Amino acid sequence: MKDRYAVAGHPVEHSRSPFIHARFAESTGQPVAYGRLPCPPGAFAATVRGFAASVEAGFGPARGCNVTVPFKFEAPALAGRLTPRAALAGAANTLRFDTDGWQADNTDGAGLVRDITVHAGVALQGARLLVVGAGGAAAGVLGPLLEAGPQALVLANRSVDKARTLVQRHTALAVRQGVELRAAPLERTGTAFDIVVNATAASLSGAPVPVAGQVLRPGALALDMMYGAAARPFLTWAGEHGAHGRDGLGMLVEQAAESFAFWRGVRPPTTEVLAELQRAVAQESA
Repeated sequence: MKDRYAVAGHPVEHSRSPFIHARFAESTGQPVAYGRLPCPPGAFAATVRGFAASVEAGFGPARGCNVTVPFKFEAPALAGRLTPRAALAGAANTLRFDTDGWQADNTDGAGLVRDITVHAGVALQGARLLVVGAGGAAAGVLGPLLEAGPQALVLANRSVDKARTLVQRHTALAVRQGVELRAAPLERTGTAFDIVVNATAASLSGAPVPVAGQVLRPGALALDMMYGAAARPFLTWAGEHGAHGRDGLGMLVEQAAESFAFWRGVRPPTTEVLAELQRAVAQESA
């Protein structure tokens, strides 16, 4: 029987995760069934606990779930154990329902680093990097980005105090890695970064790109964690300022592969799954 997993969040109706994990299960031969778990506001913990305890005829037990917006900061409280990267982030996007106690992980950063370095072919080592936003998405990627060894990383947010809190949590890691790390308001980020990552919810709400075009050096990589229609304004903005725009599909697939490995002990291949998703999104946007 197939073990059950799901993506928990609000909303999750249009999540691509069920397709991704179905392809992973197929390529690895793992007995996995993956669905969606809508969590009403205020009912995240109860909904996830209910899923973990549920029984579905013809299927095995619920073994874990992914966690998406807006519950990544709430997820660690459900687990008795945190991986080091989840503990550092203070946020989790993956829960594993172990019989001896739940465990939480955060695979977002590893997924982003792999997409940038492998799929986009851009080096993080020695780069000047700007991350815009200080919510759950930014919290999950900051540690792995620092471990990749950029020269400098600026975390910019509308509320600079929120960015400072994240920077303080990661200061020791930055010092060990020899990375200049600082928080900044959106209007004083600095200019000419090699890589700019949009980790805000601006794309989801249709709001303008929250930083000026001067943050991009010519030929920079500008990556929005969103994809499809939500990412289009950011990608257009990047192109208008001489940068190479990239959406979040690669990160989505790579973080999912990290979650799959956390659950099943097997890391699935990702290249063809990403290509299939890119073709599907392009057709939908045509």
